[in-house]
Amino acid sequence: MTLQNGIWTPSETFANASTMAAYMRWLASARGLDFPDYDALWQWSIDQPDAFWRSIWDYHGLTSPTPFDKALAKDGMPGAVWFPGATLNYVDQVLRHVRPGHPAIHHEAEDGTLTTLTWDGLRDRVGALAASLRGMGIETGDRVVGYLPNTPETIIAFLACASIGATWSLCATDMGAPTVLERFDQIAPKAIFTVSGYDFTGTWRDRTAEVQALIDGLPTLEHWITLDAAAGVDPRHTTRHDWADLLAQPAELTPEKLPFDHPLWVVYSSGTTGSPKPIVHGHGGIVLEHLVLQGLHGNLGPDETFSWFTSTGWIMWNAQVAGLLTGATIALAEGNPNYPDAGRLWRFIERTGTTSFGAGAAYFIGCMKAGVKPREVAKLDTLRAVGSTGSPLPPEAYDWIWAELGEDIWLAPIAGGTDFAGAFLAGNAMLPVRVGEMQCRALGAAVQAFDDDGNALIDEVGELVCTVPMPSMPLYFWGDEGDERYKSSYFEHYPGVWRHGDWVKITAQGGAIIYGRSDATINRHGIRMGTADIYRVVEDRDTVADSLVVDLEYLGRESCMILFLKLVDGATLTDDLRAQIVADLKSRASPRHVPDRIEVAPDIPYTLTGKKMEVPIKKRLLGQPMDKVATPDAMANPGCLDWYESYATNYLSVAG
Repeated sequence: MTLQNGIWTPSETFANASTMAAYMRWLASARGLDFPDYDALWQWSIDQPDAFWRSIWDYHGLTSPTPFDKALAKDGMPGAVWFPGATLNYVDQVLRHVRPGHPAIHHEAEDGTLTTLTWDGLRDRVGALAASLRGMGIETGDRVVGYLPNTPETIIAFLACASIGATWSLCATDMGAPTVLERFDQIAPKAIFTVSGYDFTGTWRDRTAEVQALIDGLPTLEHWITLDAAAGVDPRHTTRHDWADLLAQPAELTPEKLPFDHPLWVVYSSGTTGSPKPIVHGHGGIVLEHLVLQGLHGNLGPDETFSWFTSTGWIMWNAQVAGLLTGATIALAEGNPNYPDAGRLWRFIERTGTTSFGAGAAYFIGCMKAGVKPREVAKLDTLRAVGSTGSPLPPEAYDWIWAELGEDIWLAPIAGGTDFAGAFLAGNAMLPVRVGEMQCRALGAAVQAFDDDGNALIDEVGELVCTVPMPSMPLYFWGDEGDERYKSSYFEHYPGVWRHGDWVKITAQGGAIIYGRSDATINRHGIRMGTADIYRVVEDRDTVADSLVVDLEYLGRESCMILFLKLVDGATLTDDLRAQIVADLKSRASPRHVPDRIEVAPDIPYTLTGKKMEVPIKKRLLGQPMDKVATPDAMANPGCLDWYESYATNYLSVAG
């Protein structure tokens, strides 16, 4: 590998050994399709979606006991029809990789306890639990939910449900009962898995009251499965089952063969504003999309160990589990990533032999700001790839990763979403990495940057859209009669084209840069700029730990752009620092995008999925009540809302 002038180039050996290169060689030998480069391959994948997605099915050896003729039988969005007649099960693709004695899942608790579950152990536990679920009357089509942390038991529960055709849904244990009920009540679950608490920052967080509230608030529940003692919880109208009892009797795992679009899981939009959307994805679409995401763009396979630091409330939990679809070992780290110190995850990488590690962009930025030296706290000899998502990774974080982890690290940020459980923009081990950019548009993802009139742009910022259907796009929203909410969420602005809600620039080299959410755009004097442009400049300063910017637009008077700063410990907002930030923004962003106010805040609000809460704070400052624009239990740090509420109250009293 070489790193020169901000461009990382893979070695020929590394590129040729990649799964993407192996797939291209297979296309040449099995299909007679010889592509000169990735751009040509990507263009074919979106021009010929039927042939492309059928090739993914065949390349990964998927099988169906029932016949089918086409991959894409009906084009168009929404309403595409994929693989009609095909039957399969997500769990079948996991089971094909079983190697007795080989690790399937490593798990590290916050206290440092490390456990390993082998592939045959995983198969046996899933088989026993699936049989027990059948025995208690859980059937294909029933909904089963989990209020669980990031542990092997959560994955076992998911796979057992998927194997019998029950539809899974999951919420993190740091979410409060009202927020969880707002999600689970929409899908009328028949059974629930729970724990009574979890460790975070060395403290036991008791959740028995939340578990009780969930049981009380979900009238359709018939069964409650507890993974621990759960003392003090009354089962009420449910039958209580203890986890250990359900796994005590061995049983052969025989996954049900299900239609391609049988519901696999229900995931939810962030829910920081408005009712969370219950998004339904199917077995077949998720298997195919995740084999592309992890098996090709992620360069994962049976010899890899994959870890993505995530909670169970983020779609990256689902993407993490998808490592099993490729035969990779997955490594789960539970608890606070910075406890007992900021070296915790780097030591975890060493302990588990992780080869590919990912986290939200905020984690890497935090390490950079804190002066963490990963190679001084851990041996990272196995690590070869680093991924990032959740928010844009700024250029200085690229530099930090290569400086601190080594220039041989393949850095592959991705961007996608819960909505289709995949990535629109991804990595490719065969391509160069340019500082500040994601490497490429993902295979099968017809991503463009559109102007307001629907014209595709190159090297200009536009709306991120997808013009060709993908099999993991939602089947529907649960309970959405006539698909009205589904259609309005993605297809209202550009009929027949998926509008994702991000600002993006597609570069002439085929890379991409995300500039933040398009509904948080700052429009100053007719010139629009994504919030990420502001953050890249402001957070480049060592004294600034984090930031958030909103532009308040009014009818009949001037707008007001407010920049909130979270400063590093010991720093203060001096007149000199204000002047430096203003000068930086004028020279590096735009003279028109200088804030009217710069304020110091104790923290920057984030969703559980690592996204800055620009829109909720903007709406509060425009006069909407905080309880209508932000849901604390859908936040990573709800404690900071009181400060913003106080600020908004004072601001509005003066602004009138």
